[in-house]
Amino acid sequence: MQLELAAEQLGLQLLAAPQALSGGDIAAVCVIDTDQGRLVAKRDDAQRLAGEADGLRALAAHASPLVVPEVVGLAGDWLIMEFLERGSPQPARLGEGLRGLHTVRRPAHGWEHDNACGRTPQPNTPCADGREFQRARRLLPLTELAGKRGLLSETDQQQLHAVANGLESWLPNVSASLIHGDLWSGNLLYSNRGPALIDPAVYRHYPEVDLAMLTLFGAPGDEFFEAYWNGSAPDDWPRREALFQLYPLLNHLVLFGSGYRSGLLATLARLEQF
Repeated sequence: MQLELAAEQLGLQLLAAPQALSGGDIAAVCVIDTDQGRLVAKRDDAQRLAGEADGLRALAAHASPLVVPEVVGLAGDWLIMEFLERGSPQPARLGEGLRGLHTVRRPAHGWEHDNACGRTPQPNTPCADGREFQRARRLLPLTELAGKRGLLSETDQQQLHAVANGLESWLPNVSASLIHGDLWSGNLLYSNRGPALIDPAVYRHYPEVDLAMLTLFGAPGDEFFEAYWNGSAPDDWPRREALFQLYPLLNHLVLFGSGYRSGLLATLARLEQF
């Protein structure tokens, strides 16, 4: 569907040519000037966009004081949402806000709908036990997929199975936090209204999932962690960090190829040290 038609279906009139935004690896994103102000338009698979819109609305209901762009609407293969002006970094406010988001808890791990992490389908059928959810909905499906594509050796797969099947020996089951689900630095925007969360892949699970993603491809800094932990980090944070980095590394391996295998194996080696 053409952007002009999508905008018209949502009651918007374009006033100028779209301006492409850089940084997206999966979908085309642009800024549009309309009769209702400046907005962002994202083009992708309609089902993936519906999952993203669902996640944005869920975060918006609970993320205060964090900023979440308002969903204007979905039309065909376009998602139209609020445009956020850039602002100054506020890592402490991000830490406090993310800690508050993670206090939104439910008994079961998962989500009401399946969605996607990048282009990868993300099964979210709830489990009462978080260890089972991590094993059956995250680690093993992508291990199998990567193995079928020849991206992992038999030994690699055996190591991942051992990690997945050994979670009950050290990871306690807890009630599940609402999480962003794909919180790498590119999905964090410091806006002029404060830290903002974009491009979510939401579900409910261990809160360290978001923290591990933040540290995988960057470093949010001491100020962030001091605000998030509000004191000191749990003793098993390094182990949880390594565990919850396996799924995004597997996902990147599947999406982008064998260049991510070395990082995955290094993370498995870290886990073996505990």
